[in-house]
Amino acid sequence: MTQVRETVSFKAGDVILYPGVPGPRDRAYRVLEGLVRLEAVDEEGNALTLRLVRPGGFFGEEALFGQERIYFAEAATDVRLEPLPENPDPDLLKDLAQHLSQGLAEAYRRIERLATQRLKNRMAAALLELSETPLAHEEEGKVVLKATHDELAAAVGSVRETVTKVIGELAREGYIRSGYGKIQLLDLKGLKALAESRGQGR
Repeated sequence: MTQVRETVSFKAGDVILYPGVPGPRDRAYRVLEGLVRLEAVDEEGNALTLRLVRPGGFFGEEALFGQERIYFAEAATDVRLEPLPENPDPDLLKDLAQHLSQGLAEAYRRIERLATQRLKNRMAAALLELSETPLAHEEEGKVVLKATHDELAAAVGSVRETVTKVIGELAREGYIRSGYGKIQLLDLKGLKALAESRGQGR
């Protein structure tokens, strides 16, 4: 007999987990559908995206180990999640460990970009990363992202006003076309070259 998995759903914009010590009702989750954004927010309300959790990925593992959580987990799109049992079996723990290792490598790359790249280069890298998530779809043969300037600012460790200027610059140079709440990627090769360029400064 096939065991039916417990699932929970959240709408885009819903906060799934809050910072702090996990409470008795907190769970760790595996993403089945959609995209979850993990963000740290400072006292002034500025957000920094720590990690994007795609289908098959895990988050909220602090609940399994009683560790304090430093981030908000937000549904970036409509999501369907599978809560993990309090005592996962060895195979599930192996999957979780592998995912956390990949997530740590992703965090290292983000830190490296913050330290070594100008904002324009970081933005190109962020747009390419988002193009491989459920936030992206195709229109007329081009990738289109559903993302606000606030979300992009969190992705690159900046503020909305500065990001708006960089988005305008990328649009003028023909890399992208920017519209209300969405960005069309016109030159993927050019964005990749920008993303791989190293240059000190913000």
